[in-house]
This record gives sequence, structure tokens and C-alpha cells, in this order.
Amino acid sequence: MSLFLPPYAAEPPFAHGQAPRTGVLYCNLGTPDTPTTPDVRRFLAEFLSDPRVVEIPRLIWLVLLYGVVLRVRPAQSAAKYASIWSAEGSPLKVWTERQTRALQAWLTQRKHQVLVRYAMRYGSSSIPSQLDALKAEGATRVLIVPAYPQYSATTTASLWDAVYKWAGTVRSIPELRFINHYHDDPHYIAALASRVSHHWLAHGRPDVLVMSFHGVPERTLHLGDPYHCECFKTARLLAEQLGLNASEFKVTFQSRLGRAKWLEPYTEPTLIEMGKAGVKRVDVVCPAFTSDCLETLEEINQEAREAFLHAGGQSFHYIPCLNDDEAWIAALGEITQQHLMGWPTQSLPDPQALAASKAAAQALGAEV
Repeated sequence: MSLFLPPYAAEPPFAHGQAPRTGVLYCNLGTPDTPTTPDVRRFLAEFLSDPRVVEIPRLIWLVLLYGVVLRVRPAQSAAKYASIWSAEGSPLKVWTERQTRALQAWLTQRKHQVLVRYAMRYGSSSIPSQLDALKAEGATRVLIVPAYPQYSATTTASLWDAVYKWAGTVRSIPELRFINHYHDDPHYIAALASRVSHHWLAHGRPDVLVMSFHGVPERTLHLGDPYHCECFKTARLLAEQLGLNASEFKVTFQSRLGRAKWLEPYTEPTLIEMGKAGVKRVDVVCPAFTSDCLETLEEINQEAREAFLHAGGQSFHYIPCLNDDEAWIAALGEITQQHLMGWPTQSLPDPQALAASKAAAQALGAEV
């Protein structure tokens, strides 16, 4: 009969009189454990198997993925990861961990009694494992905070898929809240503007500021994905905050995969055109990435830099992601705090009330 029972996981031990807690789960994309071909292959297999990431007929894609892509791409990607790997490990993981600790401190300073953890959509520190850990620590309410400011089905929706899938295996599901996007949040825009302005104070201003967003297939726009529009709104608001006119900034999209048409203009070809046209200095900022990672440190600061300079450009400045910048942590805190409203995070139940509840449960025969 057990073969026909729902596969609900065992619940963590419960103690009467235990105070319910609120958890905050900060979710990023993920990273290989090491910059080696086997670890990169495992990571890419999970990442590229997600139907949210690659929307082509499933059977066709799996044949291509396991027959071609995973035979060639892991070694190439491993070399790229190795070029940006730090002594602490993967930059994306390092910055995500620091952001999580800083967010915990920011919320604690404002008297929020919450548990802040991070999770990765793919690879280690998975979303299910971290939700299990929060439940084990007594969390009965969890706010899911994506590291992605702009909503896309390829990223944000995939986080929700992982959460919903986990919930389908749990008997006692916590209250769940999700932040879909914050692409136009004033605190986020101000943090971006602060990052750019501080770079310009130290290094002067460019001829053109290129705002490079992660790309997605163009067909997703026509199917109703709001990502393209949200990227352009972020860019417009950032340009307004910086006082830029239309000729002083440009929006592009990077990280194209495969031969299908993706959102345009593409970042590297645009930089090549600018270099050939006589643009002497460009600065590149990546607003869709809150943590520096392979796509910013290798694709932009190495490959795109070389392409622009080789095409005739004279000076290329990459402006780092928000990372653990103080303005960004404050913005992330404000965004999180707003979505925690209504949950009793600023006070825990009175110990005497908990003790009375425990005694009442015992009196009714509860095991303690």
C-alpha cells in the first residue's frame, strides 16, 4: 500500500510552546561547486534541463543537450569560470552569502525577528534544502526574495516552480509570499545610480554608458513575458536619476545562447560598432545582475572589453554589480521589509504565554 501513498516528507520535530518564526529566503541562480569540467557539466545539465530556460520541444532539446551541448560546452565554460574564480570560491556565491548576512543584520537592526537564508535555483544550497532548513528552525512563514530585479519566466518563474514542487512534498506547508520584481523600486534605482555615480567620481565620465541586461529569446516577449519592458523601464529610470539624455546611454542584451533571435541589440556587436564609429570610452553596467558572476566578470569585463578595444575603442570601464554595496543592502532591506508587512516579525510571543500554551497542551494529553 505504501507505493500508492503521497510522498510527503517527515515533518521536523515539534515542541509545544515553540515560538513560530518568519523566514526570508534570498534566491539566486546558482553556480558550479568548482571550475572543473565535471562540476560544470553537472551544473549545466540541471540548468539547461529546466523547461523555463529552454522553451523548445522537450524531446528534441534533450537529445541536443545530452548528445551535443554537454559534450562540448562544459570544458569551455569551466575555463571561463576558472578565469574569474576567487580564493573564496565562485564570485556569485561569495556575493550572495555576503548579501544574505548583510540583509540579516539590516533587518535585525530594525527589530525584525526573522531568519534570513539564501538558496540557489541550480546546484548546491538548493531551494528545497533551504526551505527544509527553515522549517527545521521553526519557520511557519517564508518570504521568497529573488536576486533578479526584473521578472522573467526564465528566472523568477523558475524559482516559483522549485518552491511549488517542494510544497507538493510537504505535509505542513508554511505560509508563502513571493516578490515578483522590483525593477522600478526607487531604492533599487537609487542604489544603481549611486554605484555608477561613485565610479564616475573616481574615474570620470564616459562618452556612452551601456546598460547591458541578460538576454532572453525574442519570442518570449511576444508570448507575454514582461522582462523586455521591465529592463527598459529600469534603464529609463536609471538614466533619469543620472541626468543622462538619450545619446548618453544605450540599452543592450547579452548572453545569447543558440541560433534563435534574442532580444536586441546584442551587447558585444553593439560595442564593436561603437568602437568602429569612433566612440573613445564606454562604461558598461549590468543592472539585471545584483551579484558579479560569470556573465559580468568574464563575458563583459573580459570578452566585451577586448572586442571594443580591438574595434578601435580607447577606454573600457566595467562598473561592478551592486554586490554588498551599502546602498544596495539598504534597498534590499526596504524591499524585503515592505513585503513582510502584516506578519508579526517585530515581536515574538511572550514566554509566559508560550509556557501557558505548553501547559494547556500537556493537560490535554499532548506529548512534550
